[in-house]
Amino acid sequence: MKERKAIFTPADIKKIGKVLGVPGKKKGNNVRFEIENPAMRRKLAVEIYPNIKIGSKPGNLVSVSSLNAYLQLHFCSGFVVSDMLGEVTFIGEQDGRLSGLIVEREGGCTLYANVDRELLSGDLTQLGPEVMMSGIALSLTESMLPDPQPSSRRTPKRKK
Repeated sequence: MKERKAIFTPADIKKIGKVLGVPGKKKGNNVRFEIENPAMRRKLAVEIYPNIKIGSKPGNLVSVSSLNAYLQLHFCSGFVVSDMLGEVTFIGEQDGRLSGLIVEREGGCTLYANVDRELLSGDLTQLGPEVMMSGIALSLTESMLPDPQPSSRRTPKRKK
């Protein structure tokens, strides 16, 4: 597998654990965070698999399992921690589309998948509320995303 810059270093794992309020536990090829909130009857586990083989390519996998759901984010390219919000947003991007998996210290989890990247820098007030939420939630990640790639399509030149 091709070596890539490590996204989930030991320091990153500590940062994530601090925000989620639980330490990460090394379990073979992954790190597991177990979050429980008895008052809200929430319990979930987050597993981070750094630089594993996903199909034929190396990548980072983040999975969340709860009593009612199992979610995976393939090819996670980064994350943002928010102490103020008490959450970690894991992000993946492909072809101008974002997917974000947000894990809360209180045991909640939200997934936004295949979101058009342009929503993050546009005027969110012009969107319907059902679309606006993804733009607001993922806007925290905009500063860490690489610059968009210019279109590979070329406009044909006209003959004179």
